Amino acid sequence: MTEPLYFQKHVFFCMNQRDDGRPCCMDRGAQAAQEHAKRRIKQLDMNGHGKIRINKAGCLDRCDEGPVLVVYPQGTWYTFVDQSDIDEIIDVDLIGGGVVERLKLPNA
Repeated sequence: MTEPLYFQKHVFFCMNQRDDGRPCCMDRGAQAAQEHAKRRIKQLDMNGHGKIRINKAGCLDRCDEGPVLVVYPQGTWYTFVDQSDIDEIIDVDLIGGGVVERLKLPNA
């Protein structure tokens, strides 16, 4: 029998900031999106042990496709544009267990 996961889902938002002019997630609204996701998960009472954790991450090495976030344990990568995209990811993936195909990035 396997032990249950500490978090049902763990979401990492790339917060990389580049100073050399190359694309980066931070310049594309990653911080506002991460803060919105964290607030919404708390409002839904879905944060904490056995539920969902929203985290900031350093560079996830996909800034050219960004902004990006990744959901574990399944390893689904998403891009997003605005809060409605984040809400769709929360509703469909984090809570509903599905995949938002229109925002999904390839794993390879």
